[in-house]
Parts: sequence; structure tokens; C-alpha cells
Amino acid sequence: MKLHADRAEGVNVIHACDTQSVSVNGTRFTHSVLIPHAGDVQAWHPRTASALQASDFEALAALQPEVVILGTGLRQQFLHPRLTAALLSARIGVETMDTTAACRTFNVLAAEGRRVLAALLIESNE
Repeated sequence: MKLHADRAEGVNVIHACDTQSVSVNGTRFTHSVLIPHAGDVQAWHPRTASALQASDFEALAALQPEVVILGTGLRQQFLHPRLTAALLSARIGVETMDTTAACRTFNVLAAEGRRVLAALLIESNE
């Protein structure tokens, strides 16, 4: 799926995503990533929703976003609340959706100037 958006200075924009990759500011990633509204894209180790642990979300809370948009792959997968407890206790919103919806939502929120963090699961064969 191709996504087109104007890029505000310093704001990350997701230009394309599919089940095997995501393109941020023209760079293609074939592994799970954390995409802050501004700054560097970081590799994220979990590849599937079933591999997620509470410690994965504790690390996200340390980044202090306003809201985390979790892309769980081809289909939306709901997580047990104990996994996201660290975010909720830090008063950080969390929304779970399929990865293409997460990419679109990230672009809208980042363009609005929100401190959004996309946590995208990419089940790559690489």
C-alpha cells in the first residue's frame, strides 16, 4: 500500500507499507520497527504479536510518547492488558490495529504535531 503525505520538516512520514516491509522517509525496513514522530527509526525485536512481552512496552514507555500505535501485521490482534500496563500507568495511550491502518494513523497524528510512536511488527523472512 502506498501512502502519500507532505513531509513537515523533521517529522517522519511512512510512505509505503506491506506485510514484508515499511518505507519511512524513503528508507525501506524489512524488520519490526519503532518510528517516533521525529528522530531515528529503531529496530524492534518482536516479529509477531504472540512474541510480545511486557518488557517490550516498558521500553516504549521510556521514550515518552503521547500515544503508541501498534501495528500487529495483516490483521488486528488484541493484546492482554498486562502487556501494555507500563504504558497505561505512564498515562500513554495505546491503540492496536493492523499495520496498514497503523501507518495511516501514524501519518495523520505526526502531521498534527502529536508525539506519536508507531510500533510496527514486520514478519520478514530476512
